[in-house]
Amino acid sequence: MTLPSGLTPGIWLLDMSHSEIGFTVRHAGISKVRGRFTDASAEARVGGSLADASLHATVKTASFESGDANRDAHVKGPDFFDVEEFPEMTFRATGVEGDGEDYTLTGDLTIRGISKPVELEVEFTGVAVDPFGATRAGFSAECEISRKEFGLTWNAALEAGGLLVSDKVKINVEAALVKQA
Repeated sequence: MTLPSGLTPGIWLLDMSHSEIGFTVRHAGISKVRGRFTDASAEARVGGSLADASLHATVKTASFESGDANRDAHVKGPDFFDVEEFPEMTFRATGVEGDGEDYTLTGDLTIRGISKPVELEVEFTGVAVDPFGATRAGFSAECEISRKEFGLTWNAALEAGGLLVSDKVKINVEAALVKQA
């Protein structure tokens, strides 16, 4: 499997200041709530083909923010991420398929010490050299998971029926990777 146009062999690191890792979950069955993580790292090792590539990413769970301090404290606590006991989430790629701009990246996602295989739909958005000489590659990725499969089971029943927080979580990643010298 050939490399996307402009992506060259080497080590590529996540530039978190130009990236975003977030998720969306339905609240009370009527609205979507978004959250994001502000502290993450990732390393992609690119070989002569995509079959030779590897990717490992780590997200610091305490870096979660949603714009609401009370919700953030609850999500960081034992009912959800339990950042004291589980300070990191990880993703380790196990394979990639596709070509051109669209790919499917498979890998193991670990949340709260529970690892499950996931498939991310990935769009390669290109390579550019910035004004400072750094070579950057861009990617957009998304997948959907069941939070219950990762031990995120807290919920509350609604008076009209249903649950406060949906099981389905959409993960969204906008990633800028910088090639290392």
